Amino acid sequence: MGTRRTSLPGVGAQYDFTTETGQHISVVVHHDGRRFIGFYEQDDPDACRLSVPLSMSEATALAHLIDPAPIDAVRTKGIDLVTEHIPLGSRSPYGGRLLGETRARTRTGASIVAVLRTHSAHPSPEPDFRLAIGDTLVAVGTREGVDALAEIIAEG
Repeated sequence: MGTRRTSLPGVGAQYDFTTETGQHISVVVHHDGRRFIGFYEQDDPDACRLSVPLSMSEATALAHLIDPAPIDAVRTKGIDLVTEHIPLGSRSPYGGRLLGETRARTRTGASIVAVLRTHSAHPSPEPDFRLAIGDTLVAVGTREGVDALAEIIAEG
């Protein structure tokens, strides 16, 4: 199963994946926190069978059903921080490059707090940590900062 992230300017981001049985599922995350989950026809990935809007609390409840220990957003005096896993795909210009070259925090305000590999985790990676295609970056920041970081990792 691979996940594809598409930026939706002015809206947020769309995350698409296909299950092992071939079902296409999409989640649209709006900048304001709203989420929509969509289910698509197996033989036509553009034909949405059903779209279900979810409030932030409903999305959290659903996430808890799927994974009983997800990382929740941190709320501090009206500022929402999110934690997101960002895949380093084959199209990313950062495969094989140093983490510091992303200039993630300077460019977006979001921080990469860990890098996950197939059989290992690297918490608090230093700027000289070498990234690899297939890594998953664990990022913390505002919704806007994390979305911007995901775009940078995907496209440079």
